[in-house]
Amino acid sequence: MNLQWHHWAILGIALVVSELAVPAFVLVWFGLGALAVAALLAIAPATDFNIQLLVWTVCSVALVIVWFKIFKPGLTRTLSGRSQAGAIGEVGILTGAITPFAKAQVRFQQPVIGSDVWDCVADENIDAGTRVEIVSVDGSILKVKKEKNP
Repeated sequence: MNLQWHHWAILGIALVVSELAVPAFVLVWFGLGALAVAALLAIAPATDFNIQLLVWTVCSVALVIVWFKIFKPGLTRTLSGRSQAGAIGEVGILTGAITPFAKAQVRFQQPVIGSDVWDCVADENIDAGTRVEIVSVDGSILKVKKEKNP
């Protein structure tokens, strides 16, 4: 198979434009990878097809990684598929009283970041059975506060 630079350019533009129909913001990176191969072929037209595919794959994956790790770090997913940033504001019930910076446990109706019971800390005294909301996630410990609007 022998693709010319304009074939890769058309593929790249088609993938970038198709992002309008599929708003996942992933196809654009594969389109930019195809445009990089088009630029490579404009400079070195005798590049082997296997090298073209390799360059397209490496560029596309590198762009996706850069996007999700550097520019959108809040979107990194936990093992359960739920983002830590998405857990902030979730409401649960304390299973035991909590004092400032002492650990207690909070229980949620539905699992939050993969579990329905979490260790937690708070900056204030909160009685057992009180509804609390997540303020931040620090590893395997949640920081909570009393719910604003019960």
